Amino acid sequence: MSLQVEKLEKNMAKLTIETAAEDFNNAIQKVYQKNKGKISMPGFRKGKAPLAMIEKMYGKGVFYEDAANELIPEAYAKEIENCELDIVSRPKIDVVQIEKGKTFIFTAEVAVKPVVTLGDYMGVEVEKTPVEVTDEEIQKEIDKERENNSRMIDVDDRAVENGDIIKLDFEGFVDGVAFDGGKGENYSLTIGSGSFIPGFEDQLVGAKLGEDMEVNVTFPEEYQAAELAGKAAVFKCKVNEIKVKELPEADDDFAKDVSEFETMEEYKEDIRKNLSEKKAAEAKTAKQNKVVAKIVENAEMEIPGAMVDEQVRQMADDFARRIQSQGLTIEQYFQFTGMTAEKLFEQMRPEAEKRIQNSLVLEAVAKAENIEISDEKMDEEIAKMAEMYKMEADKLKELMGDAERDQMKNDLAIQEAVALVTEAAKEV
Repeated sequence: MSLQVEKLEKNMAKLTIETAAEDFNNAIQKVYQKNKGKISMPGFRKGKAPLAMIEKMYGKGVFYEDAANELIPEAYAKEIENCELDIVSRPKIDVVQIEKGKTFIFTAEVAVKPVVTLGDYMGVEVEKTPVEVTDEEIQKEIDKERENNSRMIDVDDRAVENGDIIKLDFEGFVDGVAFDGGKGENYSLTIGSGSFIPGFEDQLVGAKLGEDMEVNVTFPEEYQAAELAGKAAVFKCKVNEIKVKELPEADDDFAKDVSEFETMEEYKEDIRKNLSEKKAAEAKTAKQNKVVAKIVENAEMEIPGAMVDEQVRQMADDFARRIQSQGLTIEQYFQFTGMTAEKLFEQMRPEAEKRIQNSLVLEAVAKAENIEISDEKMDEEIAKMAEMYKMEADKLKELMGDAERDQMKNDLAIQEAVALVTEAAKEV
């Protein structure tokens, strides 16, 4: 087995890998043994036809593709293990020579980790994030708590008004025919929330309890159900219930009910204190983000497209797992939202590129500043993880491979690099 490396433009490389003819022949034999039980030939019991006879009937290349698929992953993994390149993408495989009795040759085009040229990264200037708490922000928090403690009052002496919460029966028709998904009973709707098609809720203002009425709307041109997009529809509706939200007065009694304080002034001061702490934490994060963005802007690097593709795939896989944890498959999510895999990948691409840039630059800072993570620091981090997963630290250590330990070290070094450049930055 041999490996040749050709450096390409834009941090790409082509690996040419050759394996011995014997290895390819062995792969053919392996595939033959796997598949011979599925092959029937005249004069032979099923699964007993010799390889030579199968090749004679179906062509000598009958098992070539499967043999290549059997051989390539192992050959590729073995060669890149000792390769000096820092590969950051999946390989794009192309078979160059495939013939029984000859050397098997294939190429793998890969992205290589870019070299980062750092610009200024210590003492950069960033805009200061304000942390002052305004009276309006305090009032907003009080209003949220009033909302949380509101009660619903039945209304039966007037028609529907904006802001009311109603229970609604409805059924939609296009060209006089009811359509799928257009019917609901006792549906809870807040008038003015914009939950329904534009114009629908406006026409319910003035509706009386128990009276049948019609609402005329047109579905938006970009509506997710293509068969309804741009169509005029009539909804037959009936309001079964009208409720209005009643908010408590913001007085001392309210403060006693929702807090440990006796007066509204004490309650407000506590809100101010909590908001100040929250804003200080947010300002710290904002400063870190601005500093990292600034040093990325000052740095130079050329990120290969295949590296971004790989990051997008990882982000999409993470997204699919989150959707699945909510009880939906990614296919169902696409169906309900009108999203496609292609659109999702395109939306994720800028964030993927940003993550790569941040990571590469911060790794370069850690290297430039000789940031190294000690064994003691690693043990501390493993202990925290073990506590989180409710297991023994030594057991967690045993489960971690070299790749996981290296990744943890790298992540911790990046965290220290962020802390270093943020501390040195100046806010203006």
